[in-house]
Amino acid sequence: MGTLGRAIYTVGFWIRETGQAIDRLGSRLQGNYYFQEQLSRHRTLMNVFDKAPVVDKEAFVAPSASIIGQVQVGRGSSIWYGCVLRGDVNSISIGSGTNIQDNSLVHVAKSNLSGKVLPTIIGDNVTVGHSAVLHGCTVEDEAFVGMAATLLDGVYVEKHAMVAAGALVRQNTRIPCGEVWGGNPAKFLRKLTEDEMAFISQSALNYSNLAQVHAAENAKPLDEIEFEKALRKKFGRRDEEYDSMLGVTRETPAEITLPDNVLPPKSA
Repeated sequence: MGTLGRAIYTVGFWIRETGQAIDRLGSRLQGNYYFQEQLSRHRTLMNVFDKAPVVDKEAFVAPSASIIGQVQVGRGSSIWYGCVLRGDVNSISIGSGTNIQDNSLVHVAKSNLSGKVLPTIIGDNVTVGHSAVLHGCTVEDEAFVGMAATLLDGVYVEKHAMVAAGALVRQNTRIPCGEVWGGNPAKFLRKLTEDEMAFISQSALNYSNLAQVHAAENAKPLDEIEFEKALRKKFGRRDEEYDSMLGVTRETPAEITLPDNVLPPKSA
């Protein structure tokens, strides 16, 4: 962004701040009778000057997630509730079919002890568990990062490798293909089985399918949400024994239809 762009950005910021200052002044003048509406400044996608997120139209980004700066999210990937992906001083790249689960943090490195400038690169069909922290590292395709795991600068997780839940992987550690690492600091535990490798791919697919359901739910207009609330209240179910004591006969609710790839077979 050039000098003119920065000047326009600054003027826009001043105008927005002035509007909020006027609102606060008006609230004070109303004395005890005012109602001050608290406006949220949260933005799911936010640029940092000329660095703007690029999110595929078929990716799901939860409303409470924050994607900031130079971040690229591939097709069919999902960024879940409470996640922060901050590509302000370097870039973050996320492939296709990858899921970054709730409350995870992905950041980058501008400087560190080794003097390296490191982006964060996450490949295709990767599963990153809840509350994980990935900082200036690389995770190859179909790898698995467990819940609350921490990957520090320069960590390299190869394809079909697994980082156990709660692990702390030290700087510049390389986790080879087909191995499970865990602990603090993380060390080699054992080899992955064939079933576990298959599970990694299936886990990514399950989350991709589930993300479609959440995307559809978040896209519903207010009137549709209120209508469904009324339906649920009308057809609410209680325990049959409880109903029989009250002499209540409830209507059978209409079956809720979800995609076949999300629900288990009815026979099961």
